[in-house]
Amino acid sequence: MRGTDGVAAVGAEGPNVARVYDYFLGGAHNFPADREAAAQVERTWPQIRDTARVNRLFLGEAVRHLAGEVGIRHFLDIGSGMPTMGNVHEVAQQLAPDAQVVYVDSDPVAVAHSQILLAPNPQAVAIEADLLRPDQILDHPQVSRLLERGQPVALLLVAVLHFFPDDTGPRHLVAELRDALPAGSHLVVTHATGDGQSRQVTEAAEVYRRTTAPFQLRDRSEVMSFFDDCDLVDPGVVLLPGWERDRQRGRSHLAEGRLPVYAGVGRVR
Repeated sequence: MRGTDGVAAVGAEGPNVARVYDYFLGGAHNFPADREAAAQVERTWPQIRDTARVNRLFLGEAVRHLAGEVGIRHFLDIGSGMPTMGNVHEVAQQLAPDAQVVYVDSDPVAVAHSQILLAPNPQAVAIEADLLRPDQILDHPQVSRLLERGQPVALLLVAVLHFFPDDTGPRHLVAELRDALPAGSHLVVTHATGDGQSRQVTEAAEVYRRTTAPFQLRDRSEVMSFFDDCDLVDPGVVLLPGWERDRQRGRSHLAEGRLPVYAGVGRVR
């Protein structure tokens, strides 16, 4: 089976977490099995579509902050998923045309689609590698070249770490990547949580477990632990939406009634 762009629909026989996310964002790179899984999630958690889109908006806000205010020109987006609206290179290169982006995903379909999309852009590439193998990412020629410059890098782990249960050692995986970055680099994380949420979020997580990835909700203290050896950018680790709004207002407390996703940006010491 092939998609309309000629890319083989590898794994299209079952729901795929990257394609389910693409569907929630209004993308076109998904199949009936993905839409069926998405419908199951949405029946138990009606907010999921808004949650996915607000998460994407945060990614854009964080990239604009790092490319614009901080001046970072190198971005490493791990778990980048399917190409869809608001890609990192589009946001970063609007502010800094010389910004370079390496997208990393373990899904061959997501990578193939990304490579087609990025073919005209010499400043952005997509590679296939697995977060479970940080050395595989760091040793890849495209990433090595990015790091060899010795300039700060933005490491983006957006909506990906909740797909790594504790027995995979996600904190160690993040630490290995973070420790390879030059000082002044930044870590960007969003992570699903059950903090203050209804049973709908937990039930939706169970549906996600039937896709190509497990799913683990974490509380704020657990999400904070990914930022060890980092100085958090105001307002710290907060529930979405509102990271950018809170940062501008200098607020650091958690507002009630927000979406079940924590977001944060930290400067690597």
